[in-house]
Amino acid sequence: MRYDMSLPWWAWAVMGAGLVAFIAMVGVSIRRNSGIKRSLFASPYTLWMIIFTVVPVILIGYYAFTDASGAFTLDNFRNFWDSNYESNKVILDVMGDAGAAYITRGTVNVDTLVYSLWMAFLCTVICLMLGYPAALFMADRNMKLGSSLVVLFIIPMWMNFLLRTIAWMSLLEDSGLINTCLKWLGFEGVQLMYNSQAVLLGMVYNFLPFMVFPIYTVLSKMDHRLSEAAADLGCNSFKTLYKVTLPLSIPGIVSGITMVFMPSVTTFFIPRVLGGGNTMMFGDLIESKFLTEGNWNVGSALSLIMMVLILISLSILRKADPNNDGGGIA
Repeated sequence: MRYDMSLPWWAWAVMGAGLVAFIAMVGVSIRRNSGIKRSLFASPYTLWMIIFTVVPVILIGYYAFTDASGAFTLDNFRNFWDSNYESNKVILDVMGDAGAAYITRGTVNVDTLVYSLWMAFLCTVICLMLGYPAALFMADRNMKLGSSLVVLFIIPMWMNFLLRTIAWMSLLEDSGLINTCLKWLGFEGVQLMYNSQAVLLGMVYNFLPFMVFPIYTVLSKMDHRLSEAAADLGCNSFKTLYKVTLPLSIPGIVSGITMVFMPSVTTFFIPRVLGGGNTMMFGDLIESKFLTEGNWNVGSALSLIMMVLILISLSILRKADPNNDGGGIA
């Protein structure tokens, strides 16, 4: 089936009217202020956000609530729940009423989403367990190599995300460095790729800096006199960490959790390379709907579902860190 991806006339009219209104607002602002105000220099960024953020979201919403002919429908969202209707029909035709016991509604999409959430949860927990001690270590005033460690965390991020992931193949594949060393030591080779563990390893490696830097930013800004006061009051190192440092670093922890969890749920290249097609996450499912099947309508509906999850994560971040003290990579 070929899908008509052309936009209706009113969609072009809305985008054109928005662009004209933006240009008119810039002109009015210049005339009222008899020149260019400093805030006007943000206009290119505003236009960029409108074109590459607002307009794509509007298009996704349009395709999500329409069918291939452009008519309004909710079938795209029903497809998320009834994704395995055809396979269910085959089971019922072969097994009759007995086949109903083997049918679970939404097996394909729902199970993929649950699996993605579980993998993202594991990735976030592991990154937190590894990232918090690393950030605490780098933020220690007595650690002279703290700034050097920060640079070591940043340097891999200068490399392309795809290249960093592909590099793991030379380590994990059957003829890779790890298996070569094991065979040289007299052990049998092990299957390190094309499984969930390899995917989780790639996710932790790529997203760990997003956990470390927000926590490091908060810890580096913390007033160290509070820790000294706790020590003067009789707290040992563990109590100081538990009662002073940890509560003050909560904004950084929440920010790091959000920054790791969201891309972990939506990732699709890591499962494809390290999972070898044996694992599929929700990002892979969305990508297949758009590129493989060419079904922009269902793909957009799945994207909207993912956006809702992201908005929920952002709302949790806003409540836990209302002053945006969590920091970030910069």
